[in-house]
Amino acid sequence: MADIVTFGEAMIRLSPPQFRRLEQISSLDVHVGGAELNTAVALAQLGRASAWVSCLTDNPLGRLIRNRAREAGVETRHVAWTNEHRVGLYFVEFGAAPRASSVVYDRKDSAIAMVQPGTFDWAEIFRGARWFHVTGITPALSPQAAVVTREAVEAARTAGLRVSIDLNYRQKLWTTAEAGRCLRPLLSFCDVLITTEEDAEKVLGVTAPDHEGLAQCLVRELSVDTVAITVRDNPLVWRNRWTALACRRDQVYRACSYEVEIVDRLGAGDSFAAGLIDGLLDDDLARGMETGVALSALKHSIPGDFAWVSRSEVESLRRGGNLRISR
Repeated sequence: MADIVTFGEAMIRLSPPQFRRLEQISSLDVHVGGAELNTAVALAQLGRASAWVSCLTDNPLGRLIRNRAREAGVETRHVAWTNEHRVGLYFVEFGAAPRASSVVYDRKDSAIAMVQPGTFDWAEIFRGARWFHVTGITPALSPQAAVVTREAVEAARTAGLRVSIDLNYRQKLWTTAEAGRCLRPLLSFCDVLITTEEDAEKVLGVTAPDHEGLAQCLVRELSVDTVAITVRDNPLVWRNRWTALACRRDQVYRACSYEVEIVDRLGAGDSFAAGLIDGLLDDDLARGMETGVALSALKHSIPGDFAWVSRSEVESLRRGGNLRISR
């Protein structure tokens, strides 16, 4: 039985090796990724019992996604299968300064985008669980996906679960106005909001002189228990500084910062969400913030969307770590 349930799309990720453009490819590296599945995987790697809910096409690509989730320790028994729709794809071009990395989506009419209200027995799915996590990507997929997301957060609140929402605005899926109209009502069911300064302004229209003020403003305006803001300083495509802060009621917590040499930044924010949830499951915001930032910093060093990172590796980094070969 899972402590944490996540809900959302996972796709096949295809990327040209060695910084090639898509026009140059003769081969592609294959990974599986999706925000909510990435978070479930990171929690499983920390030793938490996590489950991922989605719709998948009953073909080899859908089974590939299911198999990768299981391999990472995530429960998938509540996935709904269909023969009618497709598996989404996305292509990642990795850049180097001055060319930024970029993503091309091929996900229209995917199985989860075509999900229908009533597909999932949320009361059964949430039985025995303590936490539900979803992002703003899932309701952006289609009007019906937005309805099912609303079903999920309402059922989670009814079942007594704590609910976290990562805004995760994606401009290739919907406009800022559409995102704001959909997500603001969902936040009334939310205990923990995860966002960036940019997404808070675009989606919620909330600004402040600094990150601390923004977090406090969001707590007051949205009446959520906790707001966490991730902060990335990226002077170079492959070298960033990464940190986060959180506000709970009137208390602000700033996590330590890490210099990261980036192998693959996709999934880093989802890993932060996992670490934060891990701490908050024990009502320890400080530990959640430090675990989240350390876990996501380590994720930057790993190819693919999944954070193959153990709790002991997180704790080692938090203690200071070093870059000598471990042997």
